[in-house]
Amino acid sequence: MIEASNHEQMFLKISGLWKAFGNFVALQDISLEVSEGEFVCFLGPSGCGKTTLLRAIAGLDLQSRGTIEQGNRDISNLPPAERDYGIVFQSYALFPNLTIYKNIAYGLENAGLSKATINTRVTELLSLVGLPDQGKKFPAQLSGGQQQRIALARAIATEPGLLLLDEPLSALDAKVRVSLRHQIKELQRKLGVTTIMVTHDQEEALSMADRIVVMNQGVIEQIGSPIEIYRDPETLFVADFIGEMNQISATATSTSMINFGANKLACLPHTFEPSSQVVATIRPEDIIPLDEKSQATDVSTTDRPAQAGNSSNTLETVITDMEFLGSYWRAELNCNEIGEETLNANFSMNAVRRMGLEVETNLLIEIPADRLKVFQQTESVV
Repeated sequence: MIEASNHEQMFLKISGLWKAFGNFVALQDISLEVSEGEFVCFLGPSGCGKTTLLRAIAGLDLQSRGTIEQGNRDISNLPPAERDYGIVFQSYALFPNLTIYKNIAYGLENAGLSKATINTRVTELLSLVGLPDQGKKFPAQLSGGQQQRIALARAIATEPGLLLLDEPLSALDAKVRVSLRHQIKELQRKLGVTTIMVTHDQEEALSMADRIVVMNQGVIEQIGSPIEIYRDPETLFVADFIGEMNQISATATSTSMINFGANKLACLPHTFEPSSQVVATIRPEDIIPLDEKSQATDVSTTDRPAQAGNSSNTLETVITDMEFLGSYWRAELNCNEIGEETLNANFSMNAVRRMGLEVETNLLIEIPADRLKVFQQTESVV
């Protein structure tokens, strides 16, 4: 069981959840807990089971076996109407023939509230999502981002205990997505509503979630805070799926050393036996370019200072390609000691300018031991 945060009360508990569609097993023994007021993202590639899990929580696709508890109430077999949640879909799902006001008021009217109460609540929600003067318009008169904010207002109108978001931003263009994800997170914090969001966009998950549940082929690969998921992946799949990652074949020599081509490099502690074939991983931004003339390094690409010659974890490379990506340069590095494999490194604008880095430049780099992690070489990455 993957437990909720210790400092908050458990609100949602999923135990031994399985879901099969005929012979296809979409979810395999899923167990986790979500804290009250927490923002959790289900993250993974298409077909990994994240939407199936969300639909099971909503009662839209009942699980084959296993239990779901919400607020200490077993909701495993309850129909959607008897569960306490609001949901926002990718397609907005607004009623096109109803005004914005009527769309938001829909659930409130079904709950039998008075017109005065409904009017007060709808006015509050329109203001809350930043669209106070749009109540008389119809959905087709609003932009995609505005429609999604109305869908969000409708979902929280009845003050549900749980908010479910099924890839709510994927139909929007990039600039609107960035703006809206901040608005959703700010709104979630203000309301304190427990929220689960499904996404395949790692940037969304990293920027919005309190915790991320990384899924692959119907199982949970890892769960943790965005920083934990990014900085300390537990499997090669997570390391490869979250962010950019260099992967180089290596051989374990001790519990904290590997042979990296002709070099012996210190790495994070591992449990592989000597001579085991492993995959060494290092993120592009963690590779440090060393300026041998000035003994200075580009510390802007890492959270740890270093100096040329002070580390045994250095490699002589040559820059074979450079790509300008706005705020930094992506450099492709070739090192004869690692055969035909290359390393990608992210260098700051200042480092490239100061060190005069360009294609065919010989460059000494450092591979920080506390950023070099190894995994079993036979582990499959999808």
